[in-house]
Amino acid sequence: MLFDLQQDWAAGVAARLAADGFARFDRISTRAQLVTLGASLGRIVAHRDSDDDGVTTLQDRGGLAKKIGYEGFSTGALPPHTDRSGVTEPPALLLVVCGRKSSSGGECVAIDGCGVYADLAMNDPEAAHALAMPRTALFGGAAGYPGSIFEHAQGGRIRVRYRNNGLVKYSPEITRFLPVLTVAIKRHIMRFALEPGQGYVLHNHRWLHGRTAFTGNRVMYRLSLDPHPEFAIPSGFARPDVPVVVTG
Repeated sequence: MLFDLQQDWAAGVAARLAADGFARFDRISTRAQLVTLGASLGRIVAHRDSDDDGVTTLQDRGGLAKKIGYEGFSTGALPPHTDRSGVTEPPALLLVVCGRKSSSGGECVAIDGCGVYADLAMNDPEAAHALAMPRTALFGGAAGYPGSIFEHAQGGRIRVRYRNNGLVKYSPEITRFLPVLTVAIKRHIMRFALEPGQGYVLHNHRWLHGRTAFTGNRVMYRLSLDPHPEFAIPSGFARPDVPVVVTG
């Protein structure tokens, strides 16, 4: 569903985020309007690659993309992940707007972690349990965050923290379950293209995101946010009502 941002768009987007952690929108015509939307939803969180206004411009930057953690600045596929997994408290919201679409490819990829967890809990409860064990992953390198892919949070909710590149090390206890997780993620992939001015916002503690490979000069603008408390957007997702076998 696309929200008309000229008619109380911040409240509309926030309502969708509170319901299922994802919303699409359109009619963003300027960078200033993007920043206004972000500031209306929450506090803008600076990123390593962002400019002074908090906006990161994602486009092909040649050799930079060969460095671990800079894959977003290439034309290659970007595997599903959550942002800033190596910090203790990753920003809650990720807002992305299309500035210029690609010649071919470059579809956005989004995966609801709630669906993935429920899938595992129903079909492979041992994997669901193992992937939620504390301190089974080190995100962000030696000085990063020791956690788990599925983290138990306040109120019985579950948060997702995931990547699959050189910035994470998984413990031997869960390594054998990673192929099962990969298959489950693939079962829940949602792909969609964006036209200039169209975008999406997702909850970074629930949804994974990425993109397909592309050709041409594709440009995306990204903001990281922590939502304003008055919107009451919960972190993660409620534990699905499916049986999970606890072992060990």
